[in-house]
Amino acid sequence: MRKRLEILRIEHRDLDAAIAALNAAGANDQLQIARLKKRKLRLKDQIMMIEDHLIPDIIA
Repeated sequence: MRKRLEILRIEHRDLDAAIAALNAAGANDQLQIARLKKRKLRLKDQIMMIEDHLIPDIIA
């Protein structure tokens, strides 16, 4: 599960870089940028779910 988490984090960073590159290049394809942002948000949700599963809640 930790390996999957690392893969998701890498993909999330790659999407962030791709979005930044498209914005810097002045890309007019807002639909593509929006799709990449949605995908990035889905990845973030998956990352959070795995992290929550791996890190137990500690009640002090």
